[in-house]
Amino acid sequence: MYQWIVFLHVLGAFAFVAAHGASMITAFQLRGERDRSRQAALLQASQIGVGVMYVGLLLLLAAGVTAGFMGDHWGRGWIWASLGTLVVVMAVMYVLATPFYGRMRAAAGVGGMGQSADRFKPPATEADLEALATSSRPWVLAAVGGIGLVVIIWLMLAKPF
Repeated sequence: MYQWIVFLHVLGAFAFVAAHGASMITAFQLRGERDRSRQAALLQASQIGVGVMYVGLLLLLAAGVTAGFMGDHWGRGWIWASLGTLVVVMAVMYVLATPFYGRMRAAAGVGGMGQSADRFKPPATEADLEALATSSRPWVLAAVGGIGLVVIIWLMLAKPF
């Protein structure tokens, strides 16, 4: 049974990372897109990936915690370091990404995630959209998420402590 739980943990991790991959590709595509309707379409597609991300995260955490108990891993440092790294990376990503992409959605005329599309009053100008689209934020988010992922994978495979 332990192997099945680990399988579900890995499956959740793949869903979580795949959904982030879709959002990351969208973030970089937005950097070169200036047409407001195309930006809106990209942002709406990315928002679908966020739902998949949360399903993957739920499976990842539920199966990971269960595997931790089944494998008697909670006394080891690597599992705590992995969980701590995940929490820190998620917090940093949330703080950096959520307000930024909320502004981007509003500027492109897309509501969602509890936000109305009229956060820019008067409507966002082309200069507003240009400033948001050319932001270095996607690079920062990719670096934080990528480094966090590498650290977690190393901790889980090497189990150094």
